[in-house]
Amino acid sequence: MINNIVFISDTHVGCQMGLCPPRVRLDGGGYYQASNLQRKVWDYWKHFKNKVIPDFTKSEPFTLVHVGDCCDGVHHNSTTQITQNKKDQANIAYEVLAPLREKAARYFHIRGTGAHVGPSGELEEGVAARLGAEPDDQGNHARWELWLNLNRKLIHVSHHISGTASSSYESTGVYREMVEAFTHAGRSGVKPPDLIVRGHRHRYFKTDVGRIVVVVPGWQLKTPYVYRIASGRAAPPHFGGIVVRSGSKDPLYTRAKIYEIERPREVKL
Repeated sequence: MINNIVFISDTHVGCQMGLCPPRVRLDGGGYYQASNLQRKVWDYWKHFKNKVIPDFTKSEPFTLVHVGDCCDGVHHNSTTQITQNKKDQANIAYEVLAPLREKAARYFHIRGTGAHVGPSGELEEGVAARLGAEPDDQGNHARWELWLNLNRKLIHVSHHISGTASSSYESTGVYREMVEAFTHAGRSGVKPPDLIVRGHRHRYFKTDVGRIVVVVPGWQLKTPYVYRIASGRAAPPHFGGIVVRSGSKDPLYTRAKIYEIERPREVKL
Protein backbone atom coordinates (compact mmCIF):
# COMPACT_ATOMS: atom_id res chain seq x y z
CA MET A 1 0.00 0.00 0.00
CA ILE A 2 1.25 3.48 -0.91
CA ASN A 3 0.45 6.17 1.65
CA ASN A 4 2.58 8.98 0.21
CA ILE A 5 2.49 11.20 -2.87
CA VAL A 6 5.36 13.55 -3.75
CA PHE A 7 4.46 16.54 -5.94
CA ILE A 8 7.03 18.60 -7.85
CA SER A 9 6.37 21.21 -10.51
CA ASP A 10 7.74 23.83 -12.88
CA THR A 11 11.33 22.64 -13.21
CA HIS A 12 11.70 24.64 -16.46
CA VAL A 13 14.74 22.68 -17.55
CA GLY A 14 16.51 24.42 -20.43
CA CYS A 15 16.19 27.91 -19.00
CA GLN A 16 19.22 29.71 -17.58
CA MET A 17 17.12 30.18 -14.44
CA GLY A 18 15.67 26.64 -14.47
CA LEU A 19 16.74 23.49 -12.68
CA CYS A 20 20.05 22.29 -14.11
CA PRO A 21 22.90 19.95 -13.19
CA PRO A 22 26.31 21.62 -12.81
CA ARG A 23 27.38 20.64 -16.35
CA VAL A 24 25.31 19.40 -19.29
CA ARG A 25 26.24 18.36 -22.81
CA LEU A 26 24.47 19.99 -25.75
CA ASP A 27 23.63 18.65 -29.21
CA GLY A 28 26.57 20.38 -30.89
CA GLY A 29 29.06 18.70 -28.60
CA GLY A 30 29.65 21.67 -26.34
CA TYR A 31 28.75 22.02 -22.68
CA TYR A 32 26.76 24.42 -20.55
CA GLN A 33 28.07 25.25 -17.07
CA ALA A 34 25.37 26.09 -14.54
CA SER A 35 25.48 29.53 -12.92
CA ASN A 36 26.29 29.98 -9.25
CA LEU A 37 22.60 30.45 -8.44
CA GLN A 38 21.64 27.39 -10.46
CA ARG A 39 24.21 25.40 -8.50
CA LYS A 40 22.63 26.64 -5.29
CA VAL A 41 19.21 25.49 -6.47
CA TRP A 42 20.74 22.19 -7.56
CA ASP A 43 21.96 21.68 -3.99
CA TYR A 44 18.39 22.31 -2.80
CA TRP A 45 17.15 19.74 -5.32
CA LYS A 46 19.60 17.10 -4.08
CA HIS A 47 18.62 17.82 -0.47
CA PHE A 48 14.92 17.54 -1.28
CA LYS A 49 15.45 14.30 -3.21
CA ASN A 50 17.86 12.60 -0.82
CA LYS A 51 16.87 13.94 2.62
CA VAL A 52 13.42 15.55 2.66
CA ILE A 53 11.48 12.90 0.75
CA PRO A 54 12.74 9.98 2.91
CA ASP A 55 12.03 12.04 6.04
CA PHE A 56 8.52 13.16 5.04
CA THR A 57 7.53 9.72 3.70
CA LYS A 58 9.16 7.85 6.60
CA SER A 59 11.18 6.03 3.92
CA GLU A 60 8.02 4.30 2.76
CA PRO A 61 7.07 3.82 -0.92
CA PHE A 62 5.72 6.89 -2.66
CA THR A 63 4.01 7.97 -5.87
CA LEU A 64 5.71 10.82 -7.73
CA VAL A 65 3.75 13.41 -9.72
CA HIS A 66 5.29 16.15 -11.86
CA VAL A 67 2.66 18.90 -12.11
CA GLY A 68 3.90 20.31 -15.42
CA ASP A 69 6.33 22.58 -17.27
CA CYS A 70 9.22 20.17 -16.97
CA CYS A 71 11.01 22.06 -19.78
CA ASP A 72 11.16 25.76 -20.61
CA GLY A 73 10.66 25.39 -24.36
CA VAL A 74 10.96 28.31 -26.79
CA HIS A 75 8.51 31.02 -25.84
CA HIS A 76 7.52 34.70 -25.86
CA ASN A 77 10.56 35.76 -27.94
CA SER A 78 12.70 35.04 -24.88
CA THR A 79 16.48 34.74 -25.03
CA THR A 80 17.01 33.13 -21.62
CA GLN A 81 17.26 29.50 -22.72
CA ILE A 82 20.45 27.48 -22.32
CA THR A 83 19.54 26.12 -25.75
CA GLN A 84 16.46 26.45 -27.90
CA ASN A 85 17.00 22.92 -29.18
CA LYS A 86 14.06 21.07 -27.64
CA LYS A 87 15.88 17.75 -27.92
CA ASP A 88 18.60 19.15 -25.67
CA GLN A 89 16.00 20.37 -23.18
CA ALA A 90 14.25 17.00 -23.12
CA ASN A 91 17.56 15.19 -22.59
CA ILE A 92 18.49 17.45 -19.68
CA ALA A 93 15.02 17.03 -18.16
CA TYR A 94 15.44 13.26 -18.29
CA GLU A 95 18.88 13.54 -16.66
CA VAL A 96 17.40 15.70 -13.88
CA LEU A 97 14.27 13.65 -13.21
CA ALA A 98 15.33 10.04 -13.83
CA PRO A 99 17.17 9.51 -10.49
CA LEU A 100 14.09 10.66 -8.54
CA ARG A 101 11.76 8.71 -10.80
CA GLU A 102 13.75 5.55 -10.04
CA LYS A 103 13.03 5.99 -6.34
CA ALA A 104 9.26 6.22 -6.89
CA ALA A 105 6.94 3.24 -6.85
CA ARG A 106 4.64 4.92 -9.39
CA TYR A 107 4.95 8.00 -11.60
CA PHE A 108 2.47 10.38 -13.23
CA HIS A 109 3.12 13.46 -15.34
CA ILE A 110 0.86 16.47 -15.94
CA ARG A 111 0.98 18.63 -19.08
CA GLY A 112 1.83 22.26 -18.41
CA THR A 113 1.69 25.52 -20.34
CA GLY A 114 1.53 25.39 -24.13
CA ALA A 115 4.05 28.20 -24.51
CA HIS A 116 6.64 26.06 -22.72
CA VAL A 117 5.88 22.45 -23.62
CA GLY A 118 3.91 22.79 -26.86
CA PRO A 119 0.23 23.49 -27.61
CA SER A 120 -0.64 19.85 -27.01
CA GLY A 121 2.02 19.25 -24.38
CA GLU A 122 4.10 17.27 -26.88
CA LEU A 123 7.45 18.16 -25.30
CA GLU A 124 6.10 17.06 -21.94
CA GLU A 125 4.70 13.86 -23.48
CA GLY A 126 8.10 12.83 -24.81
CA VAL A 127 9.82 13.30 -21.45
CA ALA A 128 7.01 11.55 -19.57
CA ALA A 129 7.12 8.54 -21.90
CA ARG A 130 10.89 8.23 -21.52
CA LEU A 131 10.51 8.35 -17.73
CA GLY A 132 7.87 5.62 -17.82
CA ALA A 133 4.93 7.71 -16.58
CA GLU A 134 1.73 5.69 -16.31
CA PRO A 135 -0.48 6.37 -19.36
CA ASP A 136 -4.05 7.61 -19.30
CA ASP A 137 -6.99 5.85 -20.99
CA GLN A 138 -5.88 7.20 -24.38
CA GLY A 139 -2.35 5.88 -23.94
CA ASN A 140 -0.78 9.29 -23.30
CA HIS A 141 2.02 9.36 -20.74
CA ALA A 142 1.46 13.04 -19.90
CA ARG A 143 -2.09 14.11 -19.16
CA TRP A 144 -3.97 17.36 -18.60
CA GLU A 145 -5.53 16.27 -15.32
CA LEU A 146 -5.27 13.43 -12.86
CA TRP A 147 -7.70 12.03 -10.30
CA LEU A 148 -6.01 10.03 -7.55
CA ASN A 149 -7.63 8.02 -4.77
CA LEU A 150 -5.31 7.84 -1.77
CA ASN A 151 -6.91 5.59 0.84
CA ARG A 152 -10.41 6.87 -0.08
CA LYS A 153 -9.24 10.51 -0.17
CA LEU A 154 -9.91 12.05 -3.59
CA ILE A 155 -7.21 14.26 -5.13
CA HIS A 156 -7.47 16.35 -8.32
CA VAL A 157 -4.26 17.47 -10.03
CA SER A 158 -3.85 19.91 -12.93
CA HIS A 159 -1.19 22.45 -13.86
CA HIS A 160 -2.96 25.77 -14.29
CA ILE A 161 -4.36 28.16 -11.71
CA SER A 162 -5.04 31.86 -12.02
CA GLY A 163 -2.27 34.15 -10.83
CA THR A 164 -2.22 37.65 -9.44
CA ALA A 165 -0.05 40.72 -9.73
CA SER A 166 -0.63 41.53 -6.06
CA SER A 167 0.26 39.48 -2.98
CA SER A 168 -2.89 40.88 -1.37
CA TYR A 169 -4.95 38.64 -3.65
CA GLU A 170 -2.73 35.56 -3.61
CA SER A 171 -5.44 33.50 -1.95
CA THR A 172 -8.22 34.51 -4.36
CA GLY A 173 -7.44 32.12 -7.22
CA VAL A 174 -6.64 29.32 -4.79
CA TYR A 175 -9.97 29.59 -3.00
CA ARG A 176 -11.75 29.94 -6.36
CA GLU A 177 -10.40 26.51 -7.38
CA MET A 178 -12.15 25.01 -4.37
CA VAL A 179 -15.43 26.79 -5.03
CA GLU A 180 -15.42 25.72 -8.69
CA ALA A 181 -14.68 22.11 -7.76
CA PHE A 182 -17.54 21.99 -5.26
CA THR A 183 -19.93 23.73 -7.67
CA HIS A 184 -19.32 21.28 -10.50
CA ALA A 185 -19.35 18.27 -8.18
CA GLY A 186 -22.71 19.41 -6.79
CA ARG A 187 -24.18 19.90 -10.25
CA SER A 188 -23.04 16.45 -11.34
CA GLY A 189 -23.89 14.69 -8.09
CA VAL A 190 -20.35 13.35 -7.59
CA LYS A 191 -17.90 13.55 -4.72
CA PRO A 192 -15.80 16.73 -4.61
CA PRO A 193 -12.04 16.38 -4.17
CA ASP A 194 -10.58 16.32 -0.68
CA LEU A 195 -7.39 17.88 -2.06
CA ILE A 196 -6.75 20.05 -5.13
CA VAL A 197 -3.15 20.33 -6.37
CA ARG A 198 -1.97 22.97 -8.82
CA GLY A 199 1.34 24.33 -10.15
CA HIS A 200 2.07 27.19 -12.55
CA ARG A 201 2.57 30.00 -10.01
CA HIS A 202 6.05 28.90 -8.85
CA ARG A 203 5.22 29.97 -5.30
CA TYR A 204 3.85 27.78 -2.52
CA PHE A 205 0.41 28.55 -1.18
CA LYS A 206 -2.11 26.51 0.76
CA THR A 207 -5.65 27.00 1.99
CA ASP A 208 -7.46 24.55 4.24
CA VAL A 209 -11.12 25.07 5.07
CA GLY A 210 -12.20 21.47 5.46
CA ARG A 211 -10.87 20.71 1.97
CA ILE A 212 -7.31 21.58 0.96
CA VAL A 213 -5.99 23.45 -2.07
CA VAL A 214 -2.22 23.60 -2.44
CA VAL A 215 -0.03 25.28 -5.05
CA VAL A 216 3.26 23.43 -5.55
CA PRO A 217 6.40 25.61 -5.65
CA GLY A 218 8.63 25.54 -8.73
CA TRP A 219 12.34 25.16 -9.37
CA GLN A 220 13.02 28.28 -11.43
CA LEU A 221 14.85 31.43 -10.42
CA LYS A 222 13.30 34.80 -11.15
CA THR A 223 12.98 35.47 -14.88
CA PRO A 224 12.74 38.83 -16.68
CA TYR A 225 8.95 38.45 -16.63
CA VAL A 226 8.84 38.16 -12.84
CA TYR A 227 10.59 41.51 -12.45
CA ARG A 228 7.73 43.11 -14.39
CA ILE A 229 4.95 42.16 -11.96
CA ALA A 230 4.35 43.82 -8.60
CA SER A 231 4.03 40.56 -6.65
CA GLY A 232 7.35 39.27 -7.99
CA ARG A 233 9.77 42.16 -8.01
CA ALA A 234 10.67 42.10 -4.32
CA ALA A 235 9.56 38.55 -3.49
CA PRO A 236 12.09 35.73 -3.24
CA PRO A 237 11.39 32.74 -5.50
CA HIS A 238 10.22 29.51 -3.90
CA PHE A 239 11.80 26.13 -4.57
CA GLY A 240 10.68 22.81 -3.18
CA GLY A 241 7.91 20.27 -3.21
CA ILE A 242 4.89 18.86 -1.41
CA VAL A 243 4.40 15.49 0.24
CA VAL A 244 0.84 14.31 0.78
CA ARG A 245 0.27 11.52 3.26
CA SER A 246 -2.78 9.54 4.32
CA GLY A 247 -2.84 6.15 5.96
CA SER A 248 -5.85 3.85 5.98
CA LYS A 249 -6.93 5.28 9.33
CA ASP A 250 -5.18 8.66 9.19
CA PRO A 251 -6.51 11.98 7.91
CA LEU A 252 -5.01 13.37 4.72
CA TYR A 253 -2.42 16.06 5.30
CA THR A 254 0.27 17.88 3.34
CA ARG A 255 3.83 18.87 4.22
CA ALA A 256 5.82 21.41 2.25
CA LYS A 257 9.54 21.95 2.03
CA ILE A 258 10.34 25.43 0.77
CA TYR A 259 13.78 26.81 -0.02
CA GLU A 260 14.58 30.44 -0.77
CA ILE A 261 17.51 32.27 -2.30
CA GLU A 262 18.82 35.15 -0.23
CA ARG A 263 18.09 38.56 -1.70
CA PRO A 264 20.89 40.42 -3.53
CA ARG A 265 23.72 41.94 -1.54
CA GLU A 266 23.12 45.43 -0.24
CA VAL A 267 25.20 48.18 -1.79
CA LYS A 268 26.55 50.49 0.89
CA LEU A 269 26.89 54.18 0.11
